[in-house]
Formats: sequence, C-alpha cells, structure tokens
Amino acid sequence: MPELRVAGQAYPVNPGSNLLDALLAAGIAVPYSCRAGSCHACMVRCVSGEPLDNNPDALSAAQRAQGWRLACQCRVVDDLNVEVFDPVRDGLPATIASVDWPSPNVLRLRLAPERPLRYRAGQHLLLWTASGIARPYSLASLAGEDPWLEFHIDCRHSGAFSDAARQFQAGDTLRLGELRGGALHYDPNWQQRPLLLMGAGTGLAPLYGLLRDALRQDHQGNIRLVHVAAHSSEHYLATELQALAAGHPQLQIERVEAAELPAALAELRLVSRQTLALLCGQPASIETFSRRLYLAGLPRNQMYADLFLPHA
Repeated sequence: MPELRVAGQAYPVNPGSNLLDALLAAGIAVPYSCRAGSCHACMVRCVSGEPLDNNPDALSAAQRAQGWRLACQCRVVDDLNVEVFDPVRDGLPATIASVDWPSPNVLRLRLAPERPLRYRAGQHLLLWTASGIARPYSLASLAGEDPWLEFHIDCRHSGAFSDAARQFQAGDTLRLGELRGGALHYDPNWQQRPLLLMGAGTGLAPLYGLLRDALRQDHQGNIRLVHVAAHSSEHYLATELQALAAGHPQLQIERVEAAELPAALAELRLVSRQTLALLCGQPASIETFSRRLYLAGLPRNQMYADLFLPHA
C-alpha cells in the first residue's frame, strides 16, 4: 500500500487513489474548485515520488520541472511526499484598492498587487482569501491602461468565496496564485474580421478586457457584444460600454434578459462567415450560444469558449 507523506505525517492510501481525495481524507486543507484540471486551485509540489498524472499538459514544463502537479488529476501509485501550495509562502500579496456593486449581485473587486503583474486580456488568476479559500477568476482589467487588477464576482448564490467577498473592504489583503491563460484572447491578425462577443452573467468580465484590447489595437471589423443577464438590473457596465460604443462606430452593444434569449438567438444572423465568436459563461450558456451559432453557419473552429465551471 503506497504511503502519502505531507506536513511531516504519513498516511497509507489505496493504490490508484485520487491524490486530491487522499489529501482531503487525511484532513489536509487543499483548496479545489472544478476537479477538471482547469482552475489550478489544487496545486501541490511533489518533493519525492511521482504520481500518475492523467493531465500532464495542464501545467507548463517549467511548473512540472519544479514539482508542481494538480492533485485532482493525479493518482497515487507509489510512495509520495508532497507540499501543499502555501499562499503565504508561494502567493503574491495584493491589497484591495476598492470594492463596489455595479449590479445587485455582481461585486467588482480591484486589487493592487505588491509588484507589477504581467498579464493579457482573457487570462485567469487564482485569488486566495486570508482564511485560505481559493477560487479562479477572469481578469476584467487591461494591462497598461488600468492601475489595478479587476475581477467581477457573481454573488447571486451563497458560496465559500462569494460569502467571504461580501465582507471585503478596501485595505484588506489577498494573495494571488497562479496566472494562467484562458481560452479567450485577441489576435492582431483578426483586425479586419467581424467579432461576436457573447457573455452570460459575469462572463462579461473577460470580454470587457478583450473588447478594450481589440479597440486599443485598432480593430477595424464590426464588433457585436451581447450580454445575457437574469434580468435588466444585472446588465452592469452599461455606462462604460456605452462610452466605448460612442467612440467606436464599429461597436454594437446588445443586452438580453434570460427570458428573451430564445427569441434573440432565433433572430441571430452572421454579418459574415468570417466572423469569430468569443463566448464566456456557465457551460449551459456556452452550449446554447455555440449550438445556435453553428446552426447559423459558423464553423466550430471559429468559436472560442471560456467556461465558468461550477465548484465541485
């Protein structure tokens, strides 16, 4: 029977046990979110031994060389000694610059990191609370223009991180975990092509950064941004988006309530078969968007989707 060692303690585990499950069963407080290898909340460092990694491409070669693995993707097949990611030791401190509510259920969080952080629109960052709760969130800010890191947190439902976020105040300190690339990005080679940006709820967050990135790079094609919200009060960033539209005639902003979505999608037409679609939201929303776009004639390889996976 393999032996799992962590924090100076040894725990016998059944061969082939999922590493995350084994750590949790041993009472080790490992944060996790998606269990799909996407959020990277459950990173651990292998000090000795090697687990069976079902998703080795989820981390970079440099991270793997340093011993980092995603616990949810690994199985214990032999003796293994690991260190859990320590946000105090391994994370980057950041001070909360401001907290506000642009809609009744969306909290806008702006952070000032201890040192500058290089990132691009569409990337995710792991946020750690002082109590050790970790969740990945998409960046809504734009490097080089915003002096802060901005995140939009959906607080419609109770959750460990969202409940903690309701208590955040300016001056509080968080820790930043791994910065990673999301499925969305803006490619300067797209400059002449029509863009369709579709986001549900806080799926607007990365699209806002990507939209400003495209406009900063002088995108020439038409841009259509569609934001779907549960009801009209949740259509946040209205002022900011209208200001962008006023200065860029190629930009069209549409707001759709969830009850109106079937009719809106039925009327959806592509301005060109060269359109590129950037989609963001919960899996059900992404599936709805992509199915309708495919039926409208848009090839799957012209759709880029960033799924907000629910906490497992």
